[in-house]
Amino acid sequence: MRPEPVGDTIRRGGRKGKPRWRCRSMMDVIALTGTLRYREHRSVPEIHQELTRRGVAICERSVLLERYDELVAASAGTAAHRAALERQGRVILAIDGLQPDVGHEVLWVIRDCLSGLVLLARALLSSACNELAGLLREVAADLAAFGVPVDGVVSDGQPSIRLAISKVWPDVPHQLCHFHYLREAALPIFEADRHAKKELKKTVRGVRPIERRIEGRTDAEAQIVQGYCAAVRSALTDDGPLEAAGLRLHDRLEAIEASLGRIEQKGDICQRS
Repeated sequence: MRPEPVGDTIRRGGRKGKPRWRCRSMMDVIALTGTLRYREHRSVPEIHQELTRRGVAICERSVLLERYDELVAASAGTAAHRAALERQGRVILAIDGLQPDVGHEVLWVIRDCLSGLVLLARALLSSACNELAGLLREVAADLAAFGVPVDGVVSDGQPSIRLAISKVWPDVPHQLCHFHYLREAALPIFEADRHAKKELKKTVRGVRPIERRIEGRTDAEAQIVQGYCAAVRSALTDDGPLEAAGLRLHDRLEAIEASLGRIEQKGDICQRS
């Protein structure tokens, strides 16, 4: 299964005018899988078909219903992990909300970064400060009863999360998670790369007129031209989610140009011989 990109947007079908489904991590895919299964009562093949339609590269046997069930089971609370947390002696908490689709309730997950244990997972219709603070107080009360201190909290920096954390743990350090920190740091590079891709596309316009000129031909020269036209189209449209699209397009166009150069050289050699 391909993990989802930083800040990438997966294409969304459906009725015109609906917002596109934004997928920030594989956890969003898991949340969507659970919604399709238990709210819409879809079968595994139907879930696989919907994920594929939304642009998630996944085989049918990898549809993660079990992982969603584990998150739901975590609603039993922190007490289920008491022994492990007491041995560990401290926690660093990560807080994130997983929304399977626009307008749906948000599945809030509180996880310990040190052990990887999910301490609480619960769906809320509202993501306001007071509702989030209520979840945090539940975890805080359990940890205090175990004598396990909270050494730090990590989140995406959403304002309501910041306010909730400051209410429950005013003296605990709160840090922006590496994922979001790096995404923000890379934003200028991303914008420059996107601009570069836009400018590169301008230099390779006119593929369709070339294809029209060789329509109906089956000779070797026409097949070569068709192959290069297909290569250019692929270079323009096949973007990888975790790669700089502009740099990737530049490298692919350079490879096509070098290949054309080699063919031209071979043609010159054949003519001279």
